[in-house]
Amino acid sequence: MTHNQNRSTIIRAAIVFLALILIGKLFYLQVISDKYAEKAARLSIRAVIEFPDRGLITDRNGEIIVFNEDTHDLVVHFPFNRKNFPIEDFCRLVNMTEAEVEEKIKIANDSRFNQKGLFIKNISAQDFARIQEGLFKFPQFSIESRSDRKYKHNVAAHTLGYVAEISRYELERDKEEYYDIGENIGKSGLERYYESLLRGQKGKQFFLKDNTGKLKERYKEGSNDVKGAVGKELKISLDVLLQEYGEKLIAGKTGSVVAIEPSTGEILAMVTSPGYKPDMFAIKNLGKNYTALATDKDKPLINRATTSTYPPGSTFKVIMSLIGLQEGVINTNTRYSCNGGFHIGGLTVRCHAHAPMPNVTYAITTSCNAFYCNTYREILHQDRFENIEEGYNNWKGYLNRMGLGMQLGTDISGEKPGNVPNADYFHKIHGHNKWNYVRIISMSIGQGELLLTPMQMANLAAMVANRGYFYTPHFIRGQQIPEAFTSKHEVGVENRHFTTVVEGMRNVMLNGTGAYVQIPGIDICGKTGTVQNPHGENHSIFIAFAPKDNPKIAIATVVENAGYGSTWAAPICTLMIEKYINRDTVSQRPELEKKMMETAIPK
Repeated sequence: MTHNQNRSTIIRAAIVFLALILIGKLFYLQVISDKYAEKAARLSIRAVIEFPDRGLITDRNGEIIVFNEDTHDLVVHFPFNRKNFPIEDFCRLVNMTEAEVEEKIKIANDSRFNQKGLFIKNISAQDFARIQEGLFKFPQFSIESRSDRKYKHNVAAHTLGYVAEISRYELERDKEEYYDIGENIGKSGLERYYESLLRGQKGKQFFLKDNTGKLKERYKEGSNDVKGAVGKELKISLDVLLQEYGEKLIAGKTGSVVAIEPSTGEILAMVTSPGYKPDMFAIKNLGKNYTALATDKDKPLINRATTSTYPPGSTFKVIMSLIGLQEGVINTNTRYSCNGGFHIGGLTVRCHAHAPMPNVTYAITTSCNAFYCNTYREILHQDRFENIEEGYNNWKGYLNRMGLGMQLGTDISGEKPGNVPNADYFHKIHGHNKWNYVRIISMSIGQGELLLTPMQMANLAAMVANRGYFYTPHFIRGQQIPEAFTSKHEVGVENRHFTTVVEGMRNVMLNGTGAYVQIPGIDICGKTGTVQNPHGENHSIFIAFAPKDNPKIAIATVVENAGYGSTWAAPICTLMIEKYINRDTVSQRPELEKKMMETAIPK
C-alpha cells in the first residue's frame, strides 16, 4: 500500500470514528438524557397555576363561619429578558420608579422558586383592573389569583387560626413539595391542623411561549395539564351563636370560657379574652395588624383557654371527693370536724364558717377545706403504701387518667399540659421520702403546685357529667373523625361514686355559692372556686354541667383578678348554659346578663 493510500485510510477511519462519537452523543442527548430537553422546555413553556378556593368552615348547625374572597398577586417570570423591555411604560403601570422596579425584580429573582418570583402581593382592588388591562404589553409578568379568608361571623380567632405566606422553614419541611414561595398556608388553629383538607389541590395549565415571553397555544393540547380541586368544607363542633354570646360576656375581662358536649367531646365554644377579630389576620390585613397585636401589653394573641394555667381552687374538691371514695378512705357517712379550718402543729389551712362536721356531699356544697385536707392525708398514707412516693404516685395516677398534667391532644396546637409534679420534684425540695402530706397539703384544695388549663377544667366537668369517662375535646365534626377523638377514656372511678359527687354539685346550685345564679327549669350541677393570686385579686373560677341527667353541656370559666368564683365566673357559665339549652329565647336574668356584658375588670 502506497503512502498516500495509507494516509487516506487513516483519514477515513478518523472521520468514521468522529462520526460515531457525534452520533453517540446525539443519541445520548436525545434519547438517554433529558437534561437539555428539560432546559428547552423551561425556556419555551410556562405553567399557569390555578389556585383552588380554600374549603369553607361551618359550625355544628351548618352556619358558614369562614369563606373566601379573591386576591391577586403580580409575579415576574424568569429568566428575565431585559432586552426591549419598556421599563418606563411598566413603571407608569405599577406606579414605581425604575430603581424600585429593578430592586423588586432582583428580590423576586433571589427568592424565586422554579421560574417565578413575587413582584407585588395583594394588589389593591383599585389597582387590579388598571394593571390587568395594561399587562398584555409585558409578557414576562402575570397576575395570579387566589383566595383570602373572609368571616361571616367575626369570632373565634384563636380557634380558627389564620392563613399567611409560607416561610422558608415550612418550605424545607414540605415533604410533599406542594408549596412554592409566595403561596399561603394555614399558620395556626384549625387552619393549620386541617391544612391538607382545607387547601384543596392546585391545578396547572401549560402554555408555549415565544421569545418575548408571550403565551401562545396550549402545550400538547393540554394533555399535561393538572386538574385542580377546591378545598373540602370543614364542619366544626363550634356553636357560633354560643361563641358570639360568650365573647360578649367576657369582654373587658381577662380569662377564658370552654364549653364541651360531654357525650362526644365536641367543643361548643372556646372564648379567650383579651382577644382579636379574625379578619384582622386576613392576608390583606395581617401586615398592618400583627406587630401591634404581638406587642400589645394585654397579650391578645395568647389563647388562654389552652395555654394559660391556674390552680383550680375549690373546683378541685370534686376530684378529691371522687378519688377518696374510689380509694375507700371516705364514704357517704365520713365526717371530719372543721373548727375554722385544718390544724396540725403550727400549720392552719383556714376555712369559712359552715356546718361543723359535713359529710362528703355537704363538703362539696360548703367547700370545706378541713374535709379535703383530712381526705388527702388518708389517700396518701394508706397502710398498703410503703412510702410517701408510692402513695403520691397512686393519687397522681388518677389525675393523669383524668387528663391532668399532660396535653389532652385536642386539634389545635399550643396546648399546655398544666402541672401535676412528679414525686422527684418533692424529693429534690424536701429530701428523698422525707416529706409527707403536710408539706403538699395545699394541693388537696386545688392550690400550690397544681396547675390546670381552662380546657382541662371543662374536660373535668365533662368527665363528671359522663360519670367516669371523657372523649378528647375536639372541634372536627360531621366527617371522618380521627380515632383519637372517638376513643373513650375511662378514669378509674366507679360509676356509683359519681351519684354522691353530682348530688353535692347540684346542692351547690340550690343551697351553696351558686344559688344566686341558678336558672329556673334547668338542673345545673356546679362548683365555684376562688383561687389565690399572688399578683393581685383572686381569680374567679367555676365548672358546671347541665342538665343533671343526660347532660348536654359541660363548661368552665376563669376570670382573672375578679375575686370570688360566684361573682363573675359562675354567672358567665350559667348564662351560657341558658343560651345553649334554651337557644334563642331571651335570658330570664337580663340584669345579670347586662352586668356581665358591660362591666370591665382591670388587670
